[in-house]
Amino acid sequence: MNMGKFGYTFSMMGASWEVLKKDKELLLFPLLSAICCLVVMASFALPMFMTGAWEPPDAETATTAQQVGYYALLFLFYFCNYFVIIFFNSAVVACAIMRMRGGDPNVAIGFRAAMMRLPQIVGWALVAATISVILRVIENSHKKAGRFIAGLLGMAWSLLTFLVVPVLVVEKKGPIEAFKESSRLLKKTWGEQLIGNFGFGLVFFVLGIPGILLIVFGVLAIGGAGVAVGAVLIGLGILYMILLGLIQSTLQTIFQAALYLYARDGKAPEGFDERSLSGAMQRG
Repeated sequence: MNMGKFGYTFSMMGASWEVLKKDKELLLFPLLSAICCLVVMASFALPMFMTGAWEPPDAETATTAQQVGYYALLFLFYFCNYFVIIFFNSAVVACAIMRMRGGDPNVAIGFRAAMMRLPQIVGWALVAATISVILRVIENSHKKAGRFIAGLLGMAWSLLTFLVVPVLVVEKKGPIEAFKESSRLLKKTWGEQLIGNFGFGLVFFVLGIPGILLIVFGVLAIGGAGVAVGAVLIGLGILYMILLGLIQSTLQTIFQAALYLYARDGKAPEGFDERSLSGAMQRG
């Protein structure tokens, strides 16, 4: 991995932004995804909190039934959450790929594409939920060492599955085949995956500073200038952070779609620079 890869990655981020500018309605998908995830969280969190079932069972004192019940409920939560995220990401990928191939996508096309891949989405949500529960078991059973091990395994899993959703959308493969294909493409894209995640995180962290400052000044204003001024500043800061989060999520998904197309076909998607992509795929 060399420093030139950072330039290639930011070039791809710019190209992803151009795709989003042409199809601003894509922001609706991560917005709906976030709303649905909040509904899922509330559906599980409130009953679990009221019953005390949110606390992981003690491996030494808990009965087998208590442990099985806890992790079964956790599995259901993960499954519902992953299903929502994968469904809406699939819609974004389908629209982005259509745009990169010269088409003119819309929200209805994205929803239709995701609905047509429901079996693949359900299958991958089941796999992702299973892995998440296994990582949680490792984390809960070994405390500090468990967290470290689970963190490393989780990072490796994220790399291996980075391109699963584009594979599901384009090739309509089942979860195991999609995982194998994503893993195969890893050797072409590992540098871009690492730097892409780092690059997006760094850029949006910097862009998020104004929103954080608005919230901080709003909190300070409540104790000084007045509640009304503070509430307005806090509201503006929250809205700014929400919009920024939607943009980041959409751009990262477009980035995944473009990376997948080039890694698979060896040809730059429309709107993406061939030279940057070819440089991005060089090992080293």
